[in-house]
Amino acid sequence: MADTYTALTKAKARPIVPARVFVSHTCNRRSVAGTRWRDLYFFKIIKCLLAKDTIVEQERLSQPAGESEPAGEQSRPRLLWERWPALRSFCYPDFRWLWLGTFSLFTAVSMEQITRGWLILRLTKDSPFALSLVMMSFALPLTFASLLGGALADRFSRRRMIMLSQSVNAGMALLLATLDVLGVVRFWHLMVLGCIDGTMAGFNMPSRQSIISDIVPVHGMMNAVSLSSAAMNLTRIVGPSSAGVLIVYLGTPGVFYLVAGVYGISIFFTSLISVRKKTRGKIQKGIAADIIDGFGYARSNPTLLGLVIMSFVPSLFGFPYIALLPSWAREALNAQADGLGFLMMAMGVGSLAGTLILASLRQLKRRGIFLVVNGFAWGLSLIVFSRSFSYGTALPCLFLLGLMSAVFMSLNMTLMQHYSSIEMRGRVISMAMMTFGIMPLSAVPFGAIAERIGTADSLQIAGLLLCIFTFIFFFANRRFRTVD
Repeated sequence: MADTYTALTKAKARPIVPARVFVSHTCNRRSVAGTRWRDLYFFKIIKCLLAKDTIVEQERLSQPAGESEPAGEQSRPRLLWERWPALRSFCYPDFRWLWLGTFSLFTAVSMEQITRGWLILRLTKDSPFALSLVMMSFALPLTFASLLGGALADRFSRRRMIMLSQSVNAGMALLLATLDVLGVVRFWHLMVLGCIDGTMAGFNMPSRQSIISDIVPVHGMMNAVSLSSAAMNLTRIVGPSSAGVLIVYLGTPGVFYLVAGVYGISIFFTSLISVRKKTRGKIQKGIAADIIDGFGYARSNPTLLGLVIMSFVPSLFGFPYIALLPSWAREALNAQADGLGFLMMAMGVGSLAGTLILASLRQLKRRGIFLVVNGFAWGLSLIVFSRSFSYGTALPCLFLLGLMSAVFMSLNMTLMQHYSSIEMRGRVISMAMMTFGIMPLSAVPFGAIAERIGTADSLQIAGLLLCIFTFIFFFANRRFRTVD
């Protein structure tokens, strides 16, 4: 353990303090005021243990080609990210903390969504319109707050922005749990809390995505973004199923309390990130001017402008099938709750597979063309899915839809970070984050169409529009085809 602590300290160019001296100094103090809890010896040792393999790996990679490894290194068992290239970004300790924080965050979010939906149905006597209203109360603030969150991510510490927004989320979950356990919760409470949570998500996501480039070098960006997306997609499988079981045993108040605890775990992991963002220097402009500069920067760069456009097209036409899936399952397959669960699981497994496949690719040539072709294939898959009338064809189609949507969004986010400067990265990513608020809103017009002509025909129209707009973009933006 002492060797590990010494190695990590040398790697970070900090003065070495003997472990027993540090412990004695800490234990003999009557107060630890002025010392951050994450700098205490216990947490330093945890970080050392998790960073030990990284130091060994970096030393191995720094050896000249052809030079044999020491006998001790040859007998050392290979680490997980050495055996599987898809996990190579885990060699950075800060990225491991970020990944664990992302997984914890979206586990809490998915559990809270399921539990909140169950509570809404209980309060409103199974009103689907009430569900859509609460969804809009979350989506609208997210759409606009992400612009402000992107400007703040370029001004202040991204790690602290993430921790602050999640602390508010945890507080709102505790408040909702307390209102529920006291029996005084009302529908308008859920609307207000939805607005607050959506606003905090708008502050959180630009910082969470842009901090990846502060941790991982440019050549590993696609792998890191893909693994981060894999954490989100994994929670789509774990979170809802866990919440459904826990509601039976703990009730909605107990699950809300548990959600607040999971938010706290995410805050803890994020606090252990030691990366420091490069400062912009003296800030002379206001927030509004920063946001306007972000739009001007994206408009002046044809590649970035194309990436922003391509992030909005699938949000409008490619994702409405998620909201309409329960209705389609009832009409086409006469599915019950268990059948709908299998359909959702197929989509989640496809998304997870897509991000892991993208993460395993060391180099991907002609990424602009690949992105557009992937979007066109996404539309074709949606058309085929809309014509499916059995589980045998629906499950593979949903797997493909999940896979291609995950690859598209991860690659698009990677390119946006790659082609944006450090001082503008938060604002550029905030434009892509707006799509997360547009996704649930885009289901409204297709839902209205489904009321008139059926859900299958509505989904077919959505897939056709996705193909058409992707096809037009491909031939209208010649420069985008050279993006690599």
